[in-house]
Amino acid sequence: MSGFLTPEELRKLKPAETSAFPSPVPTQIVSSDEYFPEPQTPEQQEVEVRVKALGDDLARKQGLTRRAFFTTAAGMASAFLVMNQVYGRFFGVSPAEAATPELAQDRANALQDQFIFDCHTHFLRDDTRLNNFIAGRKSVGDAGWNPQLRGKEQTIEDLKFNNYYKEIYLDSDTKVALISSSPSEVPQDWFLTNEMMAQARAKINQAAGSRRMLCHAIFTPGQPGWLENLDHALELKPDSAKGYTIGDNTHKELSRHPWRMDDEQVTYLAYEKFQKAGIKNICVHKGLFTPSVEKQFPRLRPFVDVSDVGKAAKDWPQLNFIIYHSGYRHVGGMGSPAAAWAQFEDTGRVEWVTDLAEISANYGVTNVYADLGQLFAYSAVAQPRLAAALMGTLIKGMGVDRVVWGTDAVWTGSPQWQIEGLRHLEIPEELQKKYGYAPLGPADGPVKTAIFSANNIKLYNFKVPAAWSKMDRFSALKEEYLNAGPRRTNLRYGYVPA
Repeated sequence: MSGFLTPEELRKLKPAETSAFPSPVPTQIVSSDEYFPEPQTPEQQEVEVRVKALGDDLARKQGLTRRAFFTTAAGMASAFLVMNQVYGRFFGVSPAEAATPELAQDRANALQDQFIFDCHTHFLRDDTRLNNFIAGRKSVGDAGWNPQLRGKEQTIEDLKFNNYYKEIYLDSDTKVALISSSPSEVPQDWFLTNEMMAQARAKINQAAGSRRMLCHAIFTPGQPGWLENLDHALELKPDSAKGYTIGDNTHKELSRHPWRMDDEQVTYLAYEKFQKAGIKNICVHKGLFTPSVEKQFPRLRPFVDVSDVGKAAKDWPQLNFIIYHSGYRHVGGMGSPAAAWAQFEDTGRVEWVTDLAEISANYGVTNVYADLGQLFAYSAVAQPRLAAALMGTLIKGMGVDRVVWGTDAVWTGSPQWQIEGLRHLEIPEELQKKYGYAPLGPADGPVKTAIFSANNIKLYNFKVPAAWSKMDRFSALKEEYLNAGPRRTNLRYGYVPA
């Protein structure tokens, strides 16, 4: 959402929500306007062709259109089945599940009450000026790629609150979500202000009659008046704090206040305030800094890796440091998942994920956590073998009790495809044997349960109702929604190459 892409780059892109094939699982990389998306790979092209063919066949047998079939549990299963055919068996799914709607739906029904706690979600404020999605859609119409867009006013309502509510709480199995934001040197260009996040939390929880949403307080070390702003944010009683060591991720060219987590003169002042206020969870955006971005902003490079995490964690054992995206670097351009997989094959490491996984042992700390974020969304689509290796690396190095579920939705649409991705994903035996990885196990087994909810429940001291379905208005609303025959859009929001 940063507006990082140039007008020339935007002219080479198409909006994903109108141009990407709406498969239950994405068949190509969809980027925000922070980085240029990698073109669809031959493997992804093969997945798309096979998914369409299988979808046509199974939909016809069930008396559905292909689009309608892809909104069902069997449609989701068919996508993972095809990915196994193309990439190798990484996802636990059977042909019967794809071909038999009742079987697929029974499985979905058995898991729909699984507790999913998403600690990393976004939407944009109503008065946002970050309209590059609108500009991108307009350029598509002007270029004639999509004549239906020519001359029409474009909006970004899909990235605002109403669609966020639908895609998080109705179109996915997510039960609790934490709303986040991104700061900027330009006050108007924060995704959401701290006040807006607190208001959204109150609105959701009042409507639900239970604690369905948590919120961050954004802190900005080094910016003018940042400590006073932090004091005000803490008065809003946030559930945790979040910062971007890059400074201004929205306008990198304007970023004048990058910071390090281990800066004793600046950042430690925030940690003192958090500790006094009873805020234990400090979430920090790391990674997602491509080689092409580094060339343009080399001065920001020292602030985006995880080299500052260990000392901060050791100096502040009372706090928990949750590293968003697990420090994963490889998004877009030359920093693609293919490059990450090649790096892993050559060295057994992935920049900067392996570094993060080793901090616990190197510093003797147990208060560093890995949020999956774009690491999982990006790798599961482009390189399932990489997703398996990354999961194995994090769990082996940090322990399964320190890997937490976050999706970065709704930038990539409803998080249900990511939820199903982890439910079905397994680390192949050859990777387990070669690198000493433990299996991930069943969708509701101890490993995936820890990641989906148990670790976040512990971090946020969350009290799960014993019988939520009978106590919560959202549960009744979702039951009505499901009984009415909902249709997931399977849309993703962002850009794909023209």
